[in-house]
Amino acid sequence: MVQKLYISSEIKIGNIVLGGSNPVRLQSMTNTDTLDTRASVAQCIRIIGAGADFVRLTAQGVREAENLVNIKKELRKAGFSNPLIADIHFNPAAAEAAAKIVEKVRINPGNYADKRAAFIRTEFTEKENAEELERIHARLLPLINICRENLTAIRIGINHGSLSDRIMTRYGNTPEGMVMSAMEFIRIFKAENFNNLVLSMKSSDTAMVVESNRLLVENMLSENVAFPIHLGVTEAGEGEDGRVRSAAGIGALLAEGIGDTVRVSLSEDPEKEIPVAREIVDFICGPTGRIKTPAGRIAFEKRSALYRPEVIADEGPVKTDEAGKVSEKRIYSFPVTGDITFPGTEDNCILNPVFSEDDPVKLSIDAAALLGRYFIMQQADGICISNNGSVKGPKLRDLSFSILQATEARITRNRYISCPTCGRTKFDLQEAVRKVKEATSHLTGLKIAVMGCIVNGPGEMAGADYGYVGAGEGKVHIYRGVEAVIKNVPLADALEELLKLISSDRGKN
Repeated sequence: MVQKLYISSEIKIGNIVLGGSNPVRLQSMTNTDTLDTRASVAQCIRIIGAGADFVRLTAQGVREAENLVNIKKELRKAGFSNPLIADIHFNPAAAEAAAKIVEKVRINPGNYADKRAAFIRTEFTEKENAEELERIHARLLPLINICRENLTAIRIGINHGSLSDRIMTRYGNTPEGMVMSAMEFIRIFKAENFNNLVLSMKSSDTAMVVESNRLLVENMLSENVAFPIHLGVTEAGEGEDGRVRSAAGIGALLAEGIGDTVRVSLSEDPEKEIPVAREIVDFICGPTGRIKTPAGRIAFEKRSALYRPEVIADEGPVKTDEAGKVSEKRIYSFPVTGDITFPGTEDNCILNPVFSEDDPVKLSIDAAALLGRYFIMQQADGICISNNGSVKGPKLRDLSFSILQATEARITRNRYISCPTCGRTKFDLQEAVRKVKEATSHLTGLKIAVMGCIVNGPGEMAGADYGYVGAGEGKVHIYRGVEAVIKNVPLADALEELLKLISSDRGKN
């Protein structure tokens, strides 16, 4: 079945038109202190030089928001006209200040008018819920008026990690909860006849990303709106794992014709995100930057513990403890050329794409963008990547396992969630990720989150076993699930405390 193309409305953000039939746009986010004008401008220039259309900067307070005027002035003086985006959490006053300066403001419904989620059931009657929405509406009005006056766009950015307690009580920490949070805000903006909106549904779980964005499209169309959609997999990590996880989630949606702008979130220097985003978009969408014939939508199957796709290498079956031979399954082999052919989803099918690629990084991104959707939705029974280029043998097998790991179809090692750094991060997150991975490499099957701050930390870690989260200058909270069990640990002692907690828990089991 050919999926009907989702065509969003067009909106203008500065000098760039987003949505409609325009190319999918790329963006990244600075990790500098927004009060440091020189460093922020220099990093913006590096991000733009890498190919970004938009650059986002955090504005955690009014001072940071007001300093955006100096950053913008210096960028324009240097000849760069790219639109700037302010990233806001918890602080409507900062959003209102930033909206007078930048071309777009990102707000998070989970914490714009609500308190930070405490993961406590918060029961509301229908009357109380309606009153709460009226309060949120009133709190949004100043921002709406400022954005209307200044032609500033707004992104309603929903993170799986930061839904309000009110939403989670009514809908759970689910795709439905994410979408209902977005629709509440959409209705408020529509009531004020404000349509300069972008929507996003983000999670570190690729299945959550795909399912919530699909559901968002269905809900918007049912209410006769079609706003542009920003895509991303949060806390994707770094290295090959981060690239594969991002490509699997983003590629699955682009293949279905969903997505107008993309940010790949890596725990690396932000300018390194742009080439990855560019490769995903180019591979799926082709030279026009916008897919014309979307792949047929695959129905979601409830995740089953029995689902265990096989990995087959060119030289024969990969032996594992639980699967010592290749089963009697049909291998669906297809060449991967400039015009991508999306494979079918017949039963007992092992997908065997045949690439001709010499660049291992490009191969990993392309393979994940093409195949991720089938394993996110538990459709294919196995994977066999072939390549006529120089990348051969064990590297293809390892890539196959990486794709299954990223889509949580088959877990063969620890899973690490780590956010991209931003101006809220108070320690060297890239170094922390490296150290946590190194210290826990002897373990298997754990999901460990390494987060720069607590904006999305507890929620994004809802599915993680443990968390290592920045809590301030040189301080770390150690989490078990969503509970901070050890608070304000000095950075020098944090890794040891994490290992002690894991060891203690394992000793009890």
